[in-house]
Amino acid sequence: MRKKVTIVGAGNVGATTAHWLAAKELADIVLVDVVDGVPQGKALDLLEAMPIERSDVSITGANDYAKTANSDIVVITAGFPRKPGMSRDDLLRANAEIVGAATEQVVKLSPNCILIIVTNPLDAMCEVARRKSGFPRERVIGMAGVLDSARFSTFIAAELGVSVENVHSFVLGGHGDQMVPLPRFSTVAGVPITDLMDEATIDRLVKRTAGGGGEIVAFLKTGSAYYAPSRAIAEMVDAILKDKHKILPCAAYLQGEFGIRDLFVGVPCKLGAKGLEGIFEVKLTAEEERALRKSAEAVRELMGALG
Repeated sequence: MRKKVTIVGAGNVGATTAHWLAAKELADIVLVDVVDGVPQGKALDLLEAMPIERSDVSITGANDYAKTANSDIVVITAGFPRKPGMSRDDLLRANAEIVGAATEQVVKLSPNCILIIVTNPLDAMCEVARRKSGFPRERVIGMAGVLDSARFSTFIAAELGVSVENVHSFVLGGHGDQMVPLPRFSTVAGVPITDLMDEATIDRLVKRTAGGGGEIVAFLKTGSAYYAPSRAIAEMVDAILKDKHKILPCAAYLQGEFGIRDLFVGVPCKLGAKGLEGIFEVKLTAEEERALRKSAEAVRELMGALG
C-alpha cells in the first residue's frame, strides 16, 4: 500500500510540490484548498500527466479535509504570500490563523501524521502547528534550511563555474534575513569555499542567500518563489517516506541543542520514518555562535508577538 501525503494549499508552492512528489512516485496525494475547483482542477491536470510520466500515484483535489484521513505526512503551505516591501514578520498574525485552523483539521483525521510546515514566517508557523497539534517535536518540522542551502549552493556554483553536484552548503538559523550561512562547512568537491574564495566574495554570496526570497519577490512583483521551495519539500518527504536517516537542514524545536531552548530554529536534522530522528550539533566558532543566537532572538521576538 502506497504512502499518503496531504498538501494544504493548492497555490504555486502546494501544486508544484504535488508535481515533484507525483513525478517521483513517492505517495498518493491529496491537494486541499478553500477555493472551489482549484485543487480539483490542478489535481486532475497533474493526474493526466502521470501516464506520460509512468507514475501510478493517485492525485485528488478537495475543498474539505475528509479525503485527507490517514495521511502519513501533511504539508501545510496555505497562507498569504509575501508581497514587495512586506517583511516576514508582517505575515505573522494573518497566517497564524490559517495554519492553526488547518492543523486542527488535519490532526483530527491523521493523528499519527508528520507535519511539514512551509507557510511564512516559517519558524513562528511551526510553533503554531506544534501548539495546535499537541504533537511531539519529532512530528513537527519546518522547511527552511534545505531551500536556503540550495540557494547558497546555486550562487557558489555560479561564482566558481562548477557543477552544482560538487557543491554542498550549510545554513543554520531562522528562515529569513537572520539566517546563518556557514562558509567553512560549505564545500566544493570536499574543499571548503573559504579555501576557494576571498572573504569579500563569500560575504557577497552570503548576503544574497539571506535575501534570496526577497530577490525573487522583487522580480515577480505579485508572487514569491515556488520551484525551489517545493523541491525542498519533496526532498524532506523523500527522506521521511524512504526512512533514509538523511541529514538535512530543517527547522526543529530545540530543547537545549546549540544552547537554545523552546524555539524552532534551523539546524542539521536527521530525517527518517519517525520524522525528526536526531539533531547534529556541530561545534561553532564564537562568531558563528553569536550569529545563530542573533537569529534565534529574531525568532523569539516573533514568538512574543504570537503570544
